[in-house]
Amino acid sequence: MSLTTTPPSSNHSTRRQFVAGSAAAVFGFTIVPRHVLGGVGFIAPSERVNIAGIGVGGMGGGDVATVSKLGANIIALCDVDDERAAGSFNAHPMAKKYRDFREMIDKEAKNIDAVTVGTPDHIHAVATLAAIRAGKHVFCQKPLTHTLLECRTVTEAARKAGVATQMGNQGHATEGARLTNEWIQAGIIGEVREVHCWSDRAGKLWKQGIGRPAESPAIPKTLDWNLWQGPIAERPYNPAYCPVGWRGWMDYGTGAMGDMGCHIIDHPVWALKLGAPTTVESRTTLDGSELEGKRPNTETYPIAAMIFYDFPARGELPPVRLTWYDGGLMPATPAELPAGERLPDNGVLYIGSKGKMFHSSHGGMPRLLPAGLHDAATKIPKSMARSAGHYEEWLAACKGGQAAISNFEYAGPMTETALLGVLSLRAPGRRLEWDSASLKFKNAPEMNPFVHTEFRKGWTL
Repeated sequence: MSLTTTPPSSNHSTRRQFVAGSAAAVFGFTIVPRHVLGGVGFIAPSERVNIAGIGVGGMGGGDVATVSKLGANIIALCDVDDERAAGSFNAHPMAKKYRDFREMIDKEAKNIDAVTVGTPDHIHAVATLAAIRAGKHVFCQKPLTHTLLECRTVTEAARKAGVATQMGNQGHATEGARLTNEWIQAGIIGEVREVHCWSDRAGKLWKQGIGRPAESPAIPKTLDWNLWQGPIAERPYNPAYCPVGWRGWMDYGTGAMGDMGCHIIDHPVWALKLGAPTTVESRTTLDGSELEGKRPNTETYPIAAMIFYDFPARGELPPVRLTWYDGGLMPATPAELPAGERLPDNGVLYIGSKGKMFHSSHGGMPRLLPAGLHDAATKIPKSMARSAGHYEEWLAACKGGQAAISNFEYAGPMTETALLGVLSLRAPGRRLEWDSASLKFKNAPEMNPFVHTEFRKGWTL
């Protein structure tokens, strides 16, 4: 898709181009391009991507700040919380300000080329789809959506529209992520049939395993609570939900898996070409006791959980069992680690037939066990193209360059795997058989309604 800032075609010379060309011919001097005169770091106006930000406090504000530093032109900003968004609003005083992203996209459609989405999870899909259907490129924070049906819908919409997309799993652009791919695919640790992924986030930065609050305090004057809830069934305001606590609530967030899973399971999904799992099963605890398969809390995610995925063989690649841990649970420390060392607080451990490998989240540098395997790894050629940067990839794609590496064609299916695990927490202790093509459970039809959350009146996919 062409940018709204694209210069006129060379077949239709402007008066300025004609005058400049004539002057050069008469006086014998060369016209120096403005980007040269601008010096190092100057970006010509015709090369700037005009961006609108949806959800510009917190991580969304960081996204806007980053693309702005990389030369993007911030045209408009939207947030339902004036206090939360104050930093972004003050940093871009010339940008038009909105509370409703639908109004912003409608009014600014002719002025913007691309949109960043940094809202809570339950708004990702509706905001992203509004931008895509307006023909705009999109950078959306992880997880791509709140539900499985939303994820499939967003992925298909982006494909149909042909827009440039990228999800905010920044570790996908790292050197560690590429070494992980190259070493595993070169067979350094042999066949991989077992993977362990873990995060310390559950309940650490927000509460889980709690019930709905009884209090109904006054809504802050800076917050539009109705718009914050978006398509989700209305409930009274409480600070337990926003601005940060929403991640632990099933109505709004996707727990530790949604927060960190797209940073962590990303790497085995990519390196092992996992595709869609065929089964998923979870074990949870609500009170810190031993993991059980008992009835879950239907308001918030459990205090701790383990999720087991089974992936089928892929061509010559063997089946894989991937185990997820959160809430302080972790896999056993490999015996090959020197005494006193431990695994990182968030990361991945690959068990191969010839050795093991682990790394931290966000594409952390991989480490091989036993240590002697590193000598062989240094001889593995760097066969994958290196990234200029996660945001740089997306901005280049917006200008007509090659697709960003974690575009929705990749990020959508990977997010579906994460969301499938999230959904399994509603039926702990039950082995669920999954049909990815139809987005349905083969052996648990009563679980299929949870593939999507019913929207309240006025909101649709």
